[in-house]
Amino acid sequence: MADICKYLGNIMVKLDFAKGDGLVPAIAQDWETGEILMLAYINEEAWNETLKTGNATYWTRSRKKLWRKGEESGNVQRVKEIFVDCDEDTVIFKVEQIGGAACHEGFRTCFFRKVDGNVLKVIGERIFNPDEVYNK
Repeated sequence: MADICKYLGNIMVKLDFAKGDGLVPAIAQDWETGEILMLAYINEEAWNETLKTGNATYWTRSRKKLWRKGEESGNVQRVKEIFVDCDEDTVIFKVEQIGGAACHEGFRTCFFRKVDGNVLKVIGERIFNPDEVYNK
């Protein structure tokens, strides 16, 4: 597979950031297994940074800044492929999840809980302790 930066280096891909007040959803999916790892948002700056570096970069709505996935934890997402929906306002980043965990709570995927009756049941296994990784 060609390096995503070289592959997209000469292509001008524009997304429709206007519909979502400057943000579009970005789904991170394991490029080999198809497992959904997380959902985040990107703005135009995060989109361009992702295309430039080949590493998933998002916009954190709570901290209102760029979030280079793995900058604190080391759990980087190396983008292998990008899919854009028909309205050009949602993307899927097919990624190689480096470090094993996509979730800031230490799980492989942010979707580590399942609705079981009227409760949420943890079905994932924690890979790291977030208190240790993020020094909380």
